[in-house]
Amino acid sequence: MSKVLIIYYSRSGTTEKMAKIISKGVADEGIAVDLKKVASVSAGDLVKYEAIVIGSPTYYGTMSYEIKKLIDESVKFHGKLEGKVGGAFASSANVAGGNETTIMDMIDALLIHGCIIQGDPRGDHYGPVAVGSVDERANKECLRFGARIGRLVKKIYG
Repeated sequence: MSKVLIIYYSRSGTTEKMAKIISKGVADEGIAVDLKKVASVSAGDLVKYEAIVIGSPTYYGTMSYEIKKLIDESVKFHGKLEGKVGGAFASSANVAGGNETTIMDMIDALLIHGCIIQGDPRGDHYGPVAVGSVDERANKECLRFGARIGRLVKKIYG
């Protein structure tokens, strides 16, 4: 059975709320999902899943140190994530707080690993974002993103 790993770092709780909503969207599609704080994930865990979704708050226009550390450690598994589904989401304090650059930095790493990234022609094109808190718009985008990840996993892995 296919399984999705949602990894996140959250200091204030916003990114964690987003991760839980995305997890629900994946599960609603009938796909197994493991929701884990980055501190409880090793780089070797990444190879055990068909999809990897990463979430981070935005710090200085990019991901948190904790997420970056995991990505840096994943280099020893280069080539082992090829063909897996990937995705990213972010939160920030301000509208122009760097959500998109944060998401793109995480997506860049997933692409270099050979992951399949699905863009979104509606809503949050690169991945869900929350500004300040998880409002109604962010909640809807996270749930839809999780469902889209689940459907893509089913298309690729059956």
